Amino acid sequence: MSFLFNNYSRRPIHIVSGKGTVVKDDKGKEYLDFISGIAVVSLGHAHPAIVDIIKEQSEKLWHVSNLFESPEQEKLAETLTKDTQFSHAFFCNSGAEANEAAIKLARKHTGKHVIITFEQSFHGRTFGAMAATGQEKIKQGFGPMLESFRTVPFNDPAALIAAIDDDVAAIMLEVIQGEGGVHEITSEFADTIAEICKSKGILCIVDEVQTGVGRTGTRYAYEQTSLVPDIMTLAKGLGGGFPIGAMLGTAELFDAFGPGTHGTTFGGNPLAVSVAQTVVEHIFDCTFLEEVQRKSDYVIGKLQGILPTTYEVRGKGLLIGIDCKEDVTTFIREAEEAGLLVVQAGPSVIRLLPPLTVTVGEIDQAIGLLSSALQIPSTI
Repeated sequence: MSFLFNNYSRRPIHIVSGKGTVVKDDKGKEYLDFISGIAVVSLGHAHPAIVDIIKEQSEKLWHVSNLFESPEQEKLAETLTKDTQFSHAFFCNSGAEANEAAIKLARKHTGKHVIITFEQSFHGRTFGAMAATGQEKIKQGFGPMLESFRTVPFNDPAALIAAIDDDVAAIMLEVIQGEGGVHEITSEFADTIAEICKSKGILCIVDEVQTGVGRTGTRYAYEQTSLVPDIMTLAKGLGGGFPIGAMLGTAELFDAFGPGTHGTTFGGNPLAVSVAQTVVEHIFDCTFLEEVQRKSDYVIGKLQGILPTTYEVRGKGLLIGIDCKEDVTTFIREAEEAGLLVVQAGPSVIRLLPPLTVTVGEIDQAIGLLSSALQIPSTI
């Protein structure tokens, strides 16, 4: 008997320790972690800089209410918005919370209530974020959803244009739909969204909970598109494993979030902010990001060299999907038994999300294990 609710399909492994890309279970077996907490452990497990800052900050201050000024939050906000169109930040505890804040801000600023989202998107499991999500399986059993979301096909300019009317406050999207199957936005669709938002006065909200903070080889994934979002949300890799979320917005939105309009007890606490500051200082280094891009090219090149032509490799940076065109549950289990942890993105896609610090040697080892699980001869 378990004392926990059964809302997770848990794997029968108890991971007890980790260092870098390698984790170990309670039986002493080691695994290459190409899930990294679902794009969370961005600098690898037990990164020395994160361990040091947690020790240092824990001896000074863990929590203080947002009733008080926070120079540490100001510093992180400045780092995240530097050289962007954003000027202000709100800190919370998760991606879903960040998306809830984005939804509220868009509606408050515009005075409108409709937000357009896309099929196969994923924005979280709180009630507003769940309603925004374009996957029916997420919504089943919870009764009527909030009526303020209008979901249209992804990468379909005509369908998007047809959905626009005077009630639309914002368009909310992921540049790469991670949970929905690692689907990238097309240049045409990004251009269409940018033009609609500019010409109609509609806000653009980009959900970078999974793609942000270096995961795709740039600070933020939208930087590789023509999109200029008014609002952006972050979480997952921002804290390198410590819970934190953020919503960034432009100066025009500042007055919409006055005192009492939104809040959080734990968001932006000193421990979380100090860890996130350390993470972004490492990842936002140009040399670090260039290395992520090089490793991405290496992984994708190796995969394309060994996979059958029926398979499709998608993604950017170290957010990579392998569409096997069939159910991958057995493949993932076999890879796990061989010592490689990967995760699904829909029924037919294997998603690779290693720490951004993964080495080329670990990549080679992982591809060898994966090719064995897929029963494909490896040239590694």
